[in-house]
Amino acid sequence: MSEPLVIVGNGMAAARLVDELAKTSLGRYAVAVIGEEPRLAYNRVLLSSVLAGETGSHEIELRPADWWRHRGVTVRYGYRVTEIDTGRRELKIEGEESVEYSKLVLATGSTPLRLNVPGADLTGVHTFRDTRDVDLLLTLAAAKKRVVVVGGGLLGLEAAYGLAKAGAPVTLLHLMDRLMERQLDLPAADLLKTLVERKGIRILLNASTARIHGDGHVEAVELADGTRIEADAVIFAAGIRPNVALAKEAGIAVNRGIVVNDEMQTASPDIYALGECAEHRGTCYGLVEPAYEQARVLARHLAGRPAAYQGSVVSTNLKVSGVSVFSAGDFMGGDGSESLVLSDRRRGTYKKLVIADGRLTGAVLIGDTVDALWYLELIRNRDKVAAIRTDMMFGRALARPSKAA
Repeated sequence: MSEPLVIVGNGMAAARLVDELAKTSLGRYAVAVIGEEPRLAYNRVLLSSVLAGETGSHEIELRPADWWRHRGVTVRYGYRVTEIDTGRRELKIEGEESVEYSKLVLATGSTPLRLNVPGADLTGVHTFRDTRDVDLLLTLAAAKKRVVVVGGGLLGLEAAYGLAKAGAPVTLLHLMDRLMERQLDLPAADLLKTLVERKGIRILLNASTARIHGDGHVEAVELADGTRIEADAVIFAAGIRPNVALAKEAGIAVNRGIVVNDEMQTASPDIYALGECAEHRGTCYGLVEPAYEQARVLARHLAGRPAAYQGSVVSTNLKVSGVSVFSAGDFMGGDGSESLVLSDRRRGTYKKLVIADGRLTGAVLIGDTVDALWYLELIRNRDKVAAIRTDMMFGRALARPSKAA
């Protein structure tokens, strides 16, 4: 008889785990996926494309219903798990009977941060995190509402771009001195700002949100320096927080995220975690690729095969507000490193490669990202680059990687 394995969360991490389990241990487990969102798993990265009208909401679905069915997976979406009883090995679902498990995987993702400022509870203050948010923001854009987006990271830029393309006047506020400071150095961020502003988005840096004004509904945003920005709506896109409440209430070890070891196991027997909610060796990644790598490891472990997650080389390879952006590894560089830089602001391109100990250790690309995956491969494989150092800035075709020493 198949062993009951329950996955809480029906996002991208859960879908990838089911895919990997089908390859490694099909039939070994009776898999059930329980998710709070009222639809099948979808590609969250493409939400801004839906908001911008470039992609239909139905097109971002990761797998159709029959894909899950053919793999023997029971999917229950639109259901909220309210409690984990680790002693009885069962889950309590809101308004439903309990569900038993032999093994449990928590893929509960993250929740968006809302700034704790006066007026944050006014009508018209929203977040940008799931398809329900997209529907609401599309309504705002259609009505040509003035929108202030708080946060100049990936989420904030994507929300601003989607809203602007959909027709809303948008001002983006960012607390730091540059956009996407975790993924870009100053020259790259400055170029990105210029390219995004060309799309009609007003960007204010070093902008600290002090309060939101309004009589029941948003009317304006006030900054710490006294600047007042008239607005009909505010979108908080200033980061995410691992969704750990369910685990914490069950007595499962939690730090910033749900603490897991190299096999993605929590401190509780037969309970695992992966994706944005998991904390491995002190790190919560909050990115798709590490979640996929964790899913591969966990699937092998659940199949009884040796597997260990060693952490991920963090990379970003996306279109941000319609601009191709890539970064990976130690792109800032440190003592003993050197940087190769090619910058052409007129063409909207910037490349920076960081080399240390004869190896490529980091890279930032804006505009031209054709060779992004090759650079990422060099970083992850720790290949020696002495033989291609002169030409590697100009891409794989010219550098002839077979010469790498």
